Amino acid sequence: MHNKDGQYLAKLRDYYAEHRVLPSFGTIAKLVGLSTTSAVAAMVNRLKATGHIESSPDRRLRPGKRFFDRPLADPVCAGVPQPANDVLPEAFNIDAHLIDLPSRTVLLTVKGDSMADAGLLSRDIVVVKKGAPADVGDIVVAIVDQECTVKYLAKDETGFYLRPGNNAYPDIRLTESLELFGVVVGQFRKYK
Repeated sequence: MHNKDGQYLAKLRDYYAEHRVLPSFGTIAKLVGLSTTSAVAAMVNRLKATGHIESSPDRRLRPGKRFFDRPLADPVCAGVPQPANDVLPEAFNIDAHLIDLPSRTVLLTVKGDSMADAGLLSRDIVVVKKGAPADVGDIVVAIVDQECTVKYLAKDETGFYLRPGNNAYPDIRLTESLELFGVVVGQFRKYK
């Protein structure tokens, strides 16, 4: 990537986050501090070549495949501090990592603390792949007797049941029906 293209891309990402569209060439020039449209065109072409932006069929600029890549740096210790690594981070796209079938993926907000020991806290967002096959031990979103819940899928000699990730809650045994809505493939939370 060109020396300053990373800085230009950061400004374009911030603009997109605020407005949900990419700016015109004139606005890009003001935004990144370029004085000519030919300089903007050259920068746009470099960002197109790297897959960060692209043109829509009506020739407007839009985010490309790599526009939402985020730096994935070395692991950070949660224990004793260790020296930081000066190696440049690799690019990482959160959507590409968590979502392989967008048409079958939904985001759901967790309510309650029955899965706290599994790391799912109230107000966390879970990424759920609808209709995915589930294995015993997977965290699933299930519909039990017309009510929705997130639990571990479990099985014993009496059959399938749902197990909470918090010992304060009982297992859920079927009284009428169990339908697996989907499998939890990821989760995230916002701290501030």
